[in-house]
Amino acid sequence: MATARLVQKSETIPLPSRPEGARIVAVADTHSLPHSALRQRLDELRPDAILHAGDIGDLAVLDALTRHAPVFAVRGNIDSRAPYLPDVLTLDLTQGDKHLLRVLLLHIAVAGPRLRADAARMAREAKASLIVCGHSHVPFITQERGLTVFNPGSVGPRRFHLPIVLGTLDISPERVSLAHIDCETGRPWSPPPAP
Repeated sequence: MATARLVQKSETIPLPSRPEGARIVAVADTHSLPHSALRQRLDELRPDAILHAGDIGDLAVLDALTRHAPVFAVRGNIDSRAPYLPDVLTLDLTQGDKHLLRVLLLHIAVAGPRLRADAARMAREAKASLIVCGHSHVPFITQERGLTVFNPGSVGPRRFHLPIVLGTLDISPERVSLAHIDCETGRPWSPPPAP
């Protein structure tokens, strides 16, 4: 991923001030066929915004997501028909006049289990503390190089034996909580314990 060739953009997401905080849903790798339960999950979660971390496929997917909340999306490696979408999106999450969090949204940020040096460099240059990415279809939350990396997993066609999951960011002025939700059941998802 050569930084000089990437289309980068910045946006602000104004979040509502509520005692329970605000919620953002993160999805990735829909590959034109989001899971049939995604609509129900979004109705249940009632997000204030939706992030799509690329490999959208048919752009009608984004239109369907906008029925639930404003959508902020980046182009994935299969999204050649979406030249107007950025490769990298820096998102400032705000509540009133308070800045809560800066997020770097891009499709490919890891190689295997490790954060790529170019993704870490882009996050530092943008002064982002959270990277939301897709591509691997593997849901995870980790910290590396002083950054939090969040892959919501895939809500598209199942790959191998990977789960169909989406991510949530629950945000208040005091904290940010990241989690995964099983798209098929609506229950919280966490990786199985290592053998």
